[in-house]
Formats: sequence, C-alpha cells, structure tokens
Amino acid sequence: MTTGFKDKIQRSSNIRETRAGFSLAEVLAAVTIGSMILVAALSIYNRADKSAAKVTQKLQSTQLSSEVLQRIAEDLDRIISSNSDTTINIQNKFKNGFPAAKLTITKTIKDSANKEQKFEEIVWQSLYDYESPATGLVLYRGYSGIALEDKLLDKNKENLELDRSAPICSGVTFFEINAIRNGKPVDKWDGPSPSGITVTLSFAEPYKRVNGTLDVPDTEKDTRTIAIDRTRKIRFALETTKSPEDVNTPKPTDTSREEKSSLRDRTTRTGR
Repeated sequence: MTTGFKDKIQRSSNIRETRAGFSLAEVLAAVTIGSMILVAALSIYNRADKSAAKVTQKLQSTQLSSEVLQRIAEDLDRIISSNSDTTINIQNKFKNGFPAAKLTITKTIKDSANKEQKFEEIVWQSLYDYESPATGLVLYRGYSGIALEDKLLDKNKENLELDRSAPICSGVTFFEINAIRNGKPVDKWDGPSPSGITVTLSFAEPYKRVNGTLDVPDTEKDTRTIAIDRTRKIRFALETTKSPEDVNTPKPTDTSREEKSSLRDRTTRTGR
C-alpha cells in the first residue's frame, strides 16, 4: 500500500509539472494579439501626433501671417505719413502657378537744385525659389535709398535688387496686394498713394484650379486692409516761444478817445 500510494503521488506531481507551461499555439496567439494591440496603439499615436503638428503649424502660420501683415502696415504708415512725396506701385502675377505680388513704396525729396531724389524705397515681393526645400514662395523685403547709395553698385541696380533684399519667410502659397480705388480693389497701381491697400497672405495647402493656377481656400487666407491717412501729410509751422518775462508782463491796453481827450483837457488847464 505504501509503494502504491507513493506512485500515485509521483504521477500527480508529474501531471502538475506538465500542465505548468504554455503550448506553442497559446504563445503564438498571445504574440499575435499583442502585436495587434501594439499596431493599434502606434497608429492612434501617429494620428494624434499628426493632428497636433497640424494644429501647431496652423497656429504658427497664423502668427507669422499677423507679424508679416503688421510689418507691411508699419512700412506704409511710416513712409506715407511723412511730409514728402510718396508713390505706390502694385503688381500681381503668378510665379510657378502660385499667386505672387510686389509692393514698392518710394519716398522722394528735392535737393538744393530742386532735383527729385529717391530718399527711401521699400519693396515687398514674393518669388519662387527652386532651391528652397519649402513648397511655395519666398517673401522678401528690400530696402534702399540715399543712405545706402553706392556708386559702384548703382551701375547694376536692377540686377542687384534681389541681393539687397532679405528673406522674411518661406512656404507662402498665396500673396496678393490690391489698392482701394472708389471703394473697390484693383490689382494694379502706379502713382500717389491710394485711399487704402489690402494685403492677403496664406501658408495653407494649395489646390489646382481648372486653368492650372494654384489657390487656397478663402477660410485659410489672412487679409488686412490698411487705410492710408492723408491728414498726416499736413505740414506744421513752428511757433516762437515767449520768455517768462513776456508772459508775466501785462500787455498795455489801448486808451479810448474819451480818455485821451480828457487827458488833453486836464493838461491844458494845469498848464503842463
């Protein structure tokens, strides 16, 4: 009995040891399920990461658009509000399918010989750069004038116009400038400053039109209308300041005819 009992205990122990592990099918099933869960988690993470990147890019592009539009408005306000003749030139074209524009603000003065001189000129223009890794246009801002004149460089002014410009931002997909005339926008202007200027900028993903040009949705465009205040051109005359003595000293009042006649009569009677 004792030997048989020991054999039963040994057989039950062997059975428990055999059942303690996992079969190959169970391991494969666990690995498959784990892989599916991992792939699902990674796909959800990628979608969330892309969504966050799009939101961040949109916020940054909106902020960048506001900064660029503010800079253009400051250039217009600073130059046009001065007491000198200012001309505006606006051109709108397509560069490699993208809507592009050029704004030239020129301030002129007259020298001692009454000859007109270009005192200051600011150029905003968008050009397509084939070497730029970003898709779209590159926005440049150029500055020139009497302070930057160089006789050696002036020989090739037209060729060096872009070299004097500094890139402001890249990836511009829409850049349009219109002048306001009689309350309506016009895409070409060359002459004295108009009543207002409208600038539209966008960094959104473009789509192709039927005619082959590119455009962006209106909801993705940032537009700013810049009013030109002509009243700031009024010239002011300097007034001479009075000394404190002149201010404190009362002004002599004019004597009336009756007082003058009475004064003469009193002088005659007293013999003075």
